[in-house]
Amino acid sequence: MTMSVEQLWSLPETALIGAYAEARRRYAEKKFERDTQRARLEWMRAKLFVNTSGGVTERRMAVDVSEELARKGQEVREMTRDLDMLKIDVDVIDTMIQLRGAHGAPPIHADETAESPAEPEVE
Repeated sequence: MTMSVEQLWSLPETALIGAYAEARRRYAEKKFERDTQRARLEWMRAKLFVNTSGGVTERRMAVDVSEELARKGQEVREMTRDLDMLKIDVDVIDTMIQLRGAHGAPPIHADETAESPAEPEVE
């Protein structure tokens, strides 16, 4: 995160919501990128499995010892870590918004809840 918790706390409400929207956008982009790489890796594994000769055991061994697939797998794991860090940023900003009470519905005051009839009046 580029901002500390103290800086987030001192931001005006509109800027805080803007930071939340930006963090969610970055998270969604990175998640799409990571999922694309993960699918590409699975496709490469399947392609190698199909194109390798031998029985199932030999094919699985070829997939497991492939250096290129191992490198791609490491890249996907690193992308997952980065994605987790972005999710933390989103969660921190969301928590900050909730602590400051900036949510969509206005809070219900105690006076309004006392007016609702709990029991019918007896004359």
